[in-house]
Amino acid sequence: MDATAQSAAKYPAPAGPPRKRYLFAQKDPECPAVANLTKNTDEEADLSGSYTRVCYRSPAELQAEIQELKRLHSWADSTYQRRVAALPPGGALLLTMHRRGAQNTDPSSLTLTARTKDGAEVYTATPAPGTGRFFGRDLYQAQQAVPFVKPTVPGPYLLTITDAKLRQVFEYQLTIAK
Repeated sequence: MDATAQSAAKYPAPAGPPRKRYLFAQKDPECPAVANLTKNTDEEADLSGSYTRVCYRSPAELQAEIQELKRLHSWADSTYQRRVAALPPGGALLLTMHRRGAQNTDPSSLTLTARTKDGAEVYTATPAPGTGRFFGRDLYQAQQAVPFVKPTVPGPYLLTITDAKLRQVFEYQLTIAK
């Protein structure tokens, strides 16, 4: 192997190493509205140190969670009303990322973009800055709920998560009822 081949293997192209793709979209057992298009499993996280998972939570699910929290914690009506008023009308995307090193788990390095089948962009967001917590061995985890827009056009949507630090793209298919 010559020097250029070694350096090309060691230092990826500016676009970053491409993620492997599934032949068919893989349904997430914990989140039926999301199907993974890029190979992004725990085994991949062990090899590359990168794992990104997204789950869609509908407004009804978020409302039920707040109802249960009110029951458990005996919230005052003002606390309950404040939480209900803060609910995003289109639900939320629960974003989970595992990375090597605490400095790499900042969710603000990700950009989320949802497009229709026709390629029309319906949603773009950058999560708020944050830090990860130790997850085991050399992995750190960051988790954040990102508000999603209320769908105006029928799905499914192609959700693309672009990681600026890793220079990689993770793709998911969102199937949300209008």
